[in-house]
Amino acid sequence: MGLISATGTALLPRVYGPWPLSGSKSKPSLPIRVSLQPPMATAAAAAGDATRRKRGRGGKGPNSDLSRTLTDCTRRGDAAAAMAAFDAAVSGPDAAPDLRLAAHQYNQLLHLLASADRAAFPAHPAAAARRVFAHMLGAGAPPSEATITSLARVVAADAEGADEAFGLVSTMREKYGLAPRLRSYSPVLAAFRRAGEAGKAYAVETHMAASAVSPEEPELATLLEVSAKAGDADKVYEYMHKLRRAVGCVKEETAEVLEGWFRSDKAATAGKAEWDVCQVKDAIVANGGGCHQLGWLQSGLWTVQRVKVGAEGKCAGCGCCLASVDIDMEDTQKFADSISGLALERETKANFSQFQEWLEAHKEYEAIVDGANIALYQQNFAEGGFSLVQLDAVVTELRDRYNGKWPLVILHNKRIAKLMETASNRHLIETWRVNGALYTSPSGSNDDWYWLYAAIGLNCLLVTNDEMRDHIFELLGSSSFFYKWKQRHRVKYTFNKGKAVLVLPPPYSSEIQESETGSWHVPIEEKSGDERARTWLCIGRTDLTKPPPEPPVANGVAQDLSPSEASNGAGQRQPEEQAAPVTGKRKDRD
Repeated sequence: MGLISATGTALLPRVYGPWPLSGSKSKPSLPIRVSLQPPMATAAAAAGDATRRKRGRGGKGPNSDLSRTLTDCTRRGDAAAAMAAFDAAVSGPDAAPDLRLAAHQYNQLLHLLASADRAAFPAHPAAAARRVFAHMLGAGAPPSEATITSLARVVAADAEGADEAFGLVSTMREKYGLAPRLRSYSPVLAAFRRAGEAGKAYAVETHMAASAVSPEEPELATLLEVSAKAGDADKVYEYMHKLRRAVGCVKEETAEVLEGWFRSDKAATAGKAEWDVCQVKDAIVANGGGCHQLGWLQSGLWTVQRVKVGAEGKCAGCGCCLASVDIDMEDTQKFADSISGLALERETKANFSQFQEWLEAHKEYEAIVDGANIALYQQNFAEGGFSLVQLDAVVTELRDRYNGKWPLVILHNKRIAKLMETASNRHLIETWRVNGALYTSPSGSNDDWYWLYAAIGLNCLLVTNDEMRDHIFELLGSSSFFYKWKQRHRVKYTFNKGKAVLVLPPPYSSEIQESETGSWHVPIEEKSGDERARTWLCIGRTDLTKPPPEPPVANGVAQDLSPSEASNGAGQRQPEEQAAPVTGKRKDRD
C-alpha cells in the first residue's frame, strides 16, 4: 500500500514503465492522489469551506448587501442610491428586523447626505439624516464627533434647521461625552449668517469659547458678515481685531466682506469726533505698534482702495508708513517669564538667578549676540575652528550702527578659557569685558537660555542665524507669539570679504494694522509669495486730511530713529543717505 499524506490523501506508488527514449522531453509520472475520506465527510468539509468563503466575502443577506451598496455609493458619492438601499433594508418588504450596521457605516451615510447634491436628491437630506441617526441610536451604535458634525451639517442646510443643528452641537458633550471641534460649529455659523440671525451667531461663538475652540478665518469672516448685515458696528470692530490676531493676510472672500462693511451707511456713522491722542498713542505702544483697540475713530464716509505697499512700508494710497508690529507688552512679559521658568528648571538655579540679577542692573543693550553661533559660522573645514575674528566683525558692525554703543556677547565659560590661551584673543576678550560687552555662561549651563532670555527681557535685537528649532525651542512651540517675536527681533548675518553684513528684520509687517488716526491697512493673501506683488486694502475716512508719513512704532520705538533718539523721544528724521538702524527696545522698561 502506498504512503498517506498528512492531509489524509493516499500517495499510490509510481508505476514505472519503459524508460523514455534518449532525447525525449516526457516527464516522469507524478503520484496519483486519492482521498481516503468518506463522501459524506468530504461534502461536509466542502460546505464548511463554502461557509467560510462566504463569511470572508461578507456572506449574503440584508446586512452584507447593504454594506456593499454603501461602500459603492460612497465611492461614487451617490447619496440618493445609498438612502434607497438603507430604506429598503430597514422598512422594505425584505427588511431584516434585526438589521444592524457598524458605526462607521452610519457615518458613511451621514457624510454622503452632508455632501449630497441637492438637485440630484429627491427630497431634502435632513429628514433622511434624522432617520439614519435614529436607527443608529436604536441599534446601539455609539455616535462620534464626526456623526454629530455630519448630522448638524445636513440639518443646518435646511432653511429652518439652524436652531436644531446648534442644539446637536451644543449638547454633544453632555449627551454623548463628545467634545465639539471647529468643524462642528462652522455649518451652524453659516446657517445663522444665511438667516441673518446675528444674535444666534454670537451665541455660537460664545459656546465655542466655552469649549476652548478658537474660530479661524472662515468663521471670523462669517461673524464679520453677519455683524455687518445687522449694522452692529461694535461687533464688526471686535471681530476685525480677532481677525487681526488670528491671521496675517486675509483671503479674497474676507477682503470682500470688509469692503462691503466699510462702504455701508452704518460704517460711516460709526466713530467719534474727539478722543485722547496720548491715550491712543500709548495704547499703540502697549499693543506692539499695530493697533490701539480703542474703537472707531473719526466719522463720515470711508474710502476703500486696493493698493500696493513700497519696499520700505509706504502705502501708495494714503502715504502712511506701515509699522513693524511686535508682540504686545503683556505677551512679552509672559514670554520672558516662560523662558525664565524653563531655564530655572533645567539650569543650575543659582547660576541663572545670578544672570537675571546682573541683567536687571544692565539694561542699556540694544542687541544681544549669540557668540558661539557667529564664531562657528561656516567653520566646518580643515583649518576651521572658533573664529573670534568673525565675532569681532559682528560686534564692530553693531557698534557702527549704534553710534559706538556696545552689544552684549553671550559666550560659554569653556570657550573663554580656551580663547584666553592666545594673546590676541586675550586682548580682545579683556576689551569686551572692560566695556561690559561680554557675559560668560557658567560651566554645565546651556548658553541658549542666556542669550534668549536677555533678548526677550531687554526687548532688543538678537543677532544669530539659529533657527531656534532644537529641544529648547520646541518647549516654546505652543507660544503663539514666539514666531512673531523671532520675526521681529532676530537679526541674521553673513560675511563679505571679512565684513559682517547684518540682515535686519523687515521694515514693516504684513498683517492687519490700525493707525492712530483710525485708518486700516489689510494685506490680502498673495499666492506667489512675492511681497512686492501683494495687494492691500487701504481704508480711511474720505474727508480726512492725509497726515505726513510718520515713523511706524513697535513697543514704543520709532523704527527709523537711532536708539538714542528713540529713548529720548526725539522725532527728527535722519538724512536720507544715512542707514536707519532698527531697534525693538521700549522707551521705558522700569
